[in-house]
Amino acid sequence: MGQNQSDEEEEDVELTDIQPLYTRFMKVCPSGALHLHEFRRIFGVQSSSEEEALYMETIFKSFDTNKDDVIDFMEFVAAVHLVLRGNLEDRLRWSFKVYDRDENGKLDRQEVKHVIKIICKMKQNNITMTPSEICDRIFDLLDENKDGQISLTEFMEGAQKEAWIVDLLKLDVNARLWFKENWGKKT
Repeated sequence: MGQNQSDEEEEDVELTDIQPLYTRFMKVCPSGALHLHEFRRIFGVQSSSEEEALYMETIFKSFDTNKDDVIDFMEFVAAVHLVLRGNLEDRLRWSFKVYDRDENGKLDRQEVKHVIKIICKMKQNNITMTPSEICDRIFDLLDENKDGQISLTEFMEGAQKEAWIVDLLKLDVNARLWFKENWGKKT
């Protein structure tokens, strides 16, 4: 069996994993609710950087589908599924939701620039353009009808035009290792 196939099998969230996952969830969150500070720990964000805190709050809110400021077990399972198994299309749809702060189904420059600024501050040494330059380039490439907004369709199709855009737009939450080490264990 090849390495890639073996890795993919390990990442699957199977029905048989749900009970142990629930047991571990309840040990970490006895109230049945995952709060933002616990969520930050899960995703390995311990720093008190304002940028990282804002980024994680944005990610947290995207998983909190019923908007009650906590992530319940079903929301947690959906998050685990997305992090471990989500294909590129799923991850891009979720990323669009994170960018779309006013939830109107379109991204304007302010929304895109907001997330890009946070990402740039977190990845200081890895990004050579300014947030404004990145935002302009994204709009040049993705805003097909030049209306100053990016629709979900434009986002999905355009994001795959260049590798750097996909990497930037799909929002890497870097949680695979943590989940494998802490939630993949049978209890």
